[in-house]
Amino acid sequence: MTNTQFPAEEVTLPSKGLLYPDDSPLKEGVIEMKYMTAKEEDILTNANYIKNGVAIDKLLESLIVTPGVKLNDILIGDKNAIMLAARILGYGAEYEVKMIHPETGKEEAGIINLSDVTDKELDESLIIDGKNEFQFTLPTSKRNITFKLLTQLDEKKIKKEVEGLEKINKPSSEGTVTLKHTITSIDGDYDSKNVRKFVDNEMLARDSRAFRKHLDEIQPGIHTKVNVEFNDGYIQSDVELPININFFWPDAAI
Repeated sequence: MTNTQFPAEEVTLPSKGLLYPDDSPLKEGVIEMKYMTAKEEDILTNANYIKNGVAIDKLLESLIVTPGVKLNDILIGDKNAIMLAARILGYGAEYEVKMIHPETGKEEAGIINLSDVTDKELDESLIIDGKNEFQFTLPTSKRNITFKLLTQLDEKKIKKEVEGLEKINKPSSEGTVTLKHTITSIDGDYDSKNVRKFVDNEMLARDSRAFRKHLDEIQPGIHTKVNVEFNDGYIQSDVELPININFFWPDAAI
């Protein structure tokens, strides 16, 4: 608990802060977040924020009380953990969803206990020189690449690039664009133009699939497989955590 104007709690980052610069407040591996108030509920229902897709970002900016934290600097996996903490601090751990009941075949209400969701922490043995850069050898072509874990700013750049390609009717794949922003070098060549050419023209499908799997395995964040308990007591395991409108607005129709 911190001594801010409102009660606050310490939230641990799955990355442990190990990939942030030494001068970043995120380097501590923890941040403080205040409990949600009526002000934050207004943010969630702000029509302009919702239209522009920034309501959640505005919410998190309002809730984070650690000085100097910029949302754009936060790794995507850490942001997911912060979102989960914000939901629990705001409305509690009980999350009601509607899903197809495996036994009845009908859509029914179920409960997910968000407090059971655990962090997927970063493997410290993978870190080289304390930088957000990792190594991987593509299994088929044997090319050596380095890559980084993406931040919110990177995610924004990817979205903007995809939207730009769509406007000029140029075939685009968010997955391919994401690779171009994730891979930092090919066989020691850090020229971004050459990295992009490699992704477009030389990266084999087998290598792409293997790299995405590796990236998913090491990416810190939260474990998204959860249990859903239906009203009749039946528990369905290993369900992918659904993020619906009522995740941050429990009174919304589900």
